[in-house]
Amino acid sequence: MSPDSKASDVTSEFDRLMGELDYPLFIVTTADGSERAGCLVGFATQCSIKPLRFLVALSVKNHTFEIAGRATHMGVHVLDRDEKELAELFGGTTDDVTDKFAQCQWHDGPQGVPILDGVDAWFVGRIIERVELGDHLGHVLEPVAARAAPVENLQFGEARGIDPGHPA
Repeated sequence: MSPDSKASDVTSEFDRLMGELDYPLFIVTTADGSERAGCLVGFATQCSIKPLRFLVALSVKNHTFEIAGRATHMGVHVLDRDEKELAELFGGTTDDVTDKFAQCQWHDGPQGVPILDGVDAWFVGRIIERVELGDHLGHVLEPVAARAAPVENLQFGEARGIDPGHPA
């Protein structure tokens, strides 16, 4: 077996394995002082307990990535299963073409980060580090404000029909 075919097998098996996972989706919002943006994110997780840290990975092709590069804070909205319409708006359109915030209710939250009205569970984090992760850039967040509420997380499998506003 050639090294190329072995790598191809690993890629195929890894892709198949990842396709079996079902993980929560989030909407991330940010602002740089003059422009705001937001997108649906599947690559995000708590990455430390002490100190509190959360990692959000944004595709380098995503418009939100550009704004986040100039921002100091980011909002992470934990979506409930009944918030699929917001997931479709923030995952199926791009800020390059559509003002997503004109199509939903929101308000300025801590540090000027847009907070989506009706999403009961969210936090705002200060971006303390950016880490290259291949075709995504990781943003390590230190929570500075949070609102907890019970949620039944919207899962990746429930949003498979959303056509991305941008390719990953």
